[in-house]
Amino acid sequence: MSEQEQAEIRLEYSRLKQEHADFDAAINAMVAMGCDPLQIQRMKKKKLMLKDRLMALEDRIIPDIIA
Repeated sequence: MSEQEQAEIRLEYSRLKQEHADFDAAINAMVAMGCDPLQIQRMKKKKLMLKDRLMALEDRIIPDIIA
């Protein structure tokens, strides 16, 4: 993988990590305000999808080490 590709992946990773943190803060605020549980569940699902994308990007950045 070229340095350019790694830089792009790291940039995307940083953006998604910030978005994940924003979802976390929004969910906590919604819970504190007593918002609709269905809406909270949808936000949690979107947050989980972001987490999955973060893990996939992390796997691309960090190569597997075969012992």
